[in-house]
Parts: sequence; structure tokens; C-alpha cells
Amino acid sequence: MDYQMMFQQENENIKERFELSMERISQMVSEQTVPEPYRDYFARTAAFITMMGEYLRFIESGDQKAAPVEVLGEWNQKLYQDILPGHYEVSYADPAYAVSKLGEGYGQLLSYLYKEIRGDIVFVHEWRLTDLTILNETLIEIYNIFEEEIPEVSRIKEVIYWFVSDYTDHTVTFRVREGLDPTLSFATDIIRDNDLNDLRYLYYFGEYISDSELKTAEFLNSLPEETVRLMADTYTEGYRKGFEVMGRDLKKKGAVQIRYELGFERMVKYAMENFEKLGLQVILCRAAVWTVNTNAGRKNGYYSTSPNRQYVYDHRYDDALFLNKAFKDRKAAVLKVAYETYKEQAAAFAGPAVMETFGKEGFEPVNKPEANHLDSRQEKLSAEMSNETSRILNQYVPGDETSFTIIAFPVPEIGEDFEKIFEETITINTLDYEKYKAIQQAVIDVLDEAEYVEVTGKGNNKTHLKVALRPLKDRDKETKFENCVADVNIPLGEVFTSPRLTGTEGTLAVSTVYITDFQFKDLVMTFENGMIKDYSCSNFEDQEEGKALVKQVILKNHDTLPMGEFAIGTNTTAYAMARKFGILDKLPILIVEKMGPHFAVGDTCYSWAEDSPVYNPNGKEIIARDNEISILRKEDVSKAYFSCHTDITIPYAELDRIEAVTASGKRIIIIDDGRFVLKGTEELNIPLAGL
Repeated sequence: MDYQMMFQQENENIKERFELSMERISQMVSEQTVPEPYRDYFARTAAFITMMGEYLRFIESGDQKAAPVEVLGEWNQKLYQDILPGHYEVSYADPAYAVSKLGEGYGQLLSYLYKEIRGDIVFVHEWRLTDLTILNETLIEIYNIFEEEIPEVSRIKEVIYWFVSDYTDHTVTFRVREGLDPTLSFATDIIRDNDLNDLRYLYYFGEYISDSELKTAEFLNSLPEETVRLMADTYTEGYRKGFEVMGRDLKKKGAVQIRYELGFERMVKYAMENFEKLGLQVILCRAAVWTVNTNAGRKNGYYSTSPNRQYVYDHRYDDALFLNKAFKDRKAAVLKVAYETYKEQAAAFAGPAVMETFGKEGFEPVNKPEANHLDSRQEKLSAEMSNETSRILNQYVPGDETSFTIIAFPVPEIGEDFEKIFEETITINTLDYEKYKAIQQAVIDVLDEAEYVEVTGKGNNKTHLKVALRPLKDRDKETKFENCVADVNIPLGEVFTSPRLTGTEGTLAVSTVYITDFQFKDLVMTFENGMIKDYSCSNFEDQEEGKALVKQVILKNHDTLPMGEFAIGTNTTAYAMARKFGILDKLPILIVEKMGPHFAVGDTCYSWAEDSPVYNPNGKEIIARDNEISILRKEDVSKAYFSCHTDITIPYAELDRIEAVTASGKRIIIIDDGRFVLKGTEELNIPLAGL
């Protein structure tokens, strides 16, 4: 079915309301019925909505598909100009500007509303008149209040609260559906139905299109077919292997969700073909638009280069305007009904196939006092809501029945060596499975003897950690560490476990680490019995601002988190590439975690699937799937999970030694002075020669 036709009845039902609201908003552009300083806000916001009406007609008439790429580029700039650097600072989308013009309280609320209204760009492209209409009507309602008198801030906040709460039946339900339903084919139709050599197709998505997307697409189009197919085959075969390794039946599933950054459509098209051969329909939903569906620092879906990362950062906690216990309960109830409505699609969902990118400059945010912030009560509610969402999801999409895969490629912003780095990344993503399997097993054999592992940093790196390990009952049948080769996590190159929290203690330090969009500098964490005791970074002169950033991005606003994973990365080839091109600080954690020991804070790697046996290639069962926190699920599941898992790696250059220590006190050195010294691992040092 044509995607537009899927919404025909819904759009017909709301068309009159939509047209009336657009007519009223067009009048607001020039009316003088609201006093300054508020009049300017409403006039400029109404002008944006009027422009979106013009763009809707541009699409509906067929002119968009006929327009040359230059015209589409001009439109894209017009749509996003207001939040681009240099314009954002005088836009009501910037809460600092909004507060300076409208005053405290009014500024935050109306900046939030304008941010939501900017979602019109997506809704127009996807013919979602309901979303356009409810935003229009909310703006009109608030405008009418200002026409009568200057209201109290509390009155506007009440309108916003009930707007968000009442429409969760629509906004949250649709978000659940678009993540599960392959018949919502907006993006897959674009990829299937267009000539990908004609880059006009990029503008049909409705996302911001920068030089990055254009250059990436051009580059992929220049590659030989066998190269792009190799990329796609590696990606989809990793997904298939994930089910095989975990002992899960892929044949019972019917759909996979691809998550990626625009520009890689040629590879995605081949991946779609591969998945369909595996019996999986492809879901392509974009990253969430409505605030009620977003998670700070996370993008689930397809997306493009952010037009302004400060804009995203400023609005990351807009839910502070409406988050209370009643809203948390309301959203959970809607989620439950939504998953029940789409339970057949949920049962068929196999899990996500994720493609990350790397190469962008690190983002150093400005903490604006005018931006919305969660208070301590809301931080707890937010964490509770994440856990509740995970429980509902696991009920309908059980974690022990699904899998995933994740792979990464560079984007042109990485610099003049982009093409060479891309070529070497393909090599890294396709390293010899069998060779690494054998080398990593040699490491695991020693670790299985150990009671704990000691990790120490070198030079200015003050890491000194003792990581306690779970004991084995039967070494012939059991193992503590998973031998991770190229399946769910591409590239290959690590062995990992869930540490025993009791006895895990010390300091973890790293000079720089890239987590989501943030480059943390001089990150330090201390642990006591496996739980984070303290933390800091040097991103800001004010240490408290640094602590706040760590809490927001890494701890996800929890007061503490357990060490959910300890791993030893073995991909020295990736590390050599990073040093060769000077891009260590630009690599994603997916690759960096294979380049030294890494530690994840949050849930274990087996969350929501701890009771499902997992085996290494040698047939031994990995028994370290639980820790003292996750096991609480058997008593009270709300105490067992944190709905986050963030990896932090110490690169080989900052690493002194990793030693396995047995119960008798025997020490077996695995890495010394940043080099592998354990028998059977010496080959890993070859790429490090000369570094």
C-alpha cells in the first residue's frame, strides 16, 4: 500500500480542523492583538507554520519530486535555518534567547512549544495531519489566552501539561507502532523507489541534509558493488550469527529494524535485500520527534547530522515541564495498551540492526541556566519510567527471544584521510573470525583460573582496579568470560564477563573517551563493592558542571550504577589504525572497547535474558550472566535494572598491566606495558610494532 494512502482516512477525518487551524495561524502573523514582547514570538512561530503549509503544498503537488537538487537544498536550508549556528542564538528555539525576550517561565515553556512545532518538518513529509493539527490548536489556545491578558506562568504550564498528557494516546502509540510495523514504509519506499545515484532522494526524508550526508552518499556510490555488498553482508551476517550463537530461532521472527545515519542508503538497500532473504521485513523508523518519546543522548531510528548539537542539548530535559508521577503512570498505561494493540508485530520483531558513524568533532556543550532541568524528584521518576518502559517492552518483545548487531563506519568529517580510513574500517570489520577465536580462548582459559583481575594504568593514568570474578563450579563445562567474535558486536575482539560486585573496587581513569555526542576529558570513577562511589571530568572549569555532565550522560541520572561488565579488548589492528591516522578520540565506543580493557556501568550484557544459557564456541556455558543487582529480579524486578549500559575503555597506550590473580595468590600477566605477553596472544602485538 502507498504510504500516503495509509493515512488517507485519518487525514480526511481531521482535514477540516487542520485547514481551520492553518487559516487562523496565517492571521496571527500580522495581528496586533497580543502585546509585546509576546507578539513577536507568536508572529514568528506562525510564520514558520505558514511556511510549512507552503511546503506541504509543494509536496502534495508533486513539485518536490520534480524539483532540481538545488531547489531542494534551498528548501532544506529554509526549514532548518532557524536553529543553525549563527541563527539559533536569536531564535525562540534557544531557551536562553526565549527567556531573555519573554521572561523566566514563559521563555522555557514557549521555547519548548516551538521546538515541538519544529517537528512539523517531519509531519509534513510523512503526511501526518493529526500531528500538525494538535500542535496548531495548542498554539492557538495559548495565543487566545495572551489575547485576553498576560497570564500567570502556571496557566501556560497547565495547558502544556494537558496537551502532552492528553495526546500520549496518539504520540506514544504511534511511536510504538512505527518501531514494530514494517508496513509503515515511508523510508523504505524512498530507498527502494529512487535512483540512489540521484542525490535528490536524500531531501525526501525530511531530515537536515548537510555536506556529510551528500559526501557520504557520493562516496558509497563511487565504490565497487562488491565492496558495498561486503559491507552489507558483514552487517547482516553478524545479525544472523547473533541468533545462532545465542541459540535463538530466527525463523520465528518476521521483522528487523535498521538504525543508521543518512548517506548510507546504498549499503542499506543491499542489507534490506539480505534481510528479506532471511525472511525478515525491514522496519525503518526515524529517531523520535516528540519530546515524550525521546531519551537524552539516545537515537533509535534513522537520523541525519544534527543541524545544531547545542539545540538538542538545550532541550534534552524538556520533559521537566510535565514529568510528575501522574504523567509517568499515564505514559506507562498508554505504552501497555499500545504494545497490546501491536502485540502480533511485537512478537515478530527480531531486534535492531544498528549502524553507527564516527569522525565528527567532539561536542563541548554549554550548560545554560535557562534550559529545562530535571529536579531530584524528577530524576528518580525518569529512572523509574525507563525501568517501567523496559519491563513493558520485555513483556511483549522478550529479550531472550531477540538479538541485534551493531557496526560502524567513518563519515567525511573525519578529515582528508576519510577514504583510507573507510577502507581500513572495512578491513577491521572483516578480520579473521577463527584466528581471534583461538587467541581469545587462550585469554579466557587463564581468566577462568582467576579469583579477580587487577588493572593498572601507566604514566598519568591513575587507574588501579580490582575486578572480582564469579567462581566456577565445573571448569570442564563452565566459563566466566564470553568469547566475543564478529556477530552482534562488529568488529570482533573482546572477552567479557559480568563482574562480581562484592570485592570490585578502585579507580578507573581515562584521558579521553567519546560517549554518544560527548567527548569526556580526564574522566575518573571510583568503585566500592562494584558500585560507583564518585566521579569527575575536566570538561568544564567548574567541577560541579563536570559531575553533572557525567551524571546526565553516563549515569543516566542515577545516583550510582554497578560495574555491569569487564572486558579485555584484543583488536590491536583497530588500535593501530587509530594511532596511524590520529583518530583515537573520534572513534565510537563500539570500536574503542575492543582496544584495551573496558568497563561498562549499568546493566550487564545479559539484561532481561539472564536465565537463557549462552555458550562459547568451545561448548562451555558462560555462567557469569548475573550480578548481585540483576539477581534481584527474582524478588523485585524494579530493583534489578537501570536501563543503561555505558562502556569506558582504557587504551593500550595508557595501560600498564592486566593480571589474573588466583585464589592462591598466583599472578598471571596478560598485558604488560600495553603489550600482550600471555602465551598464545603474541600475534596481537604485530599491529602495535613501531607505535
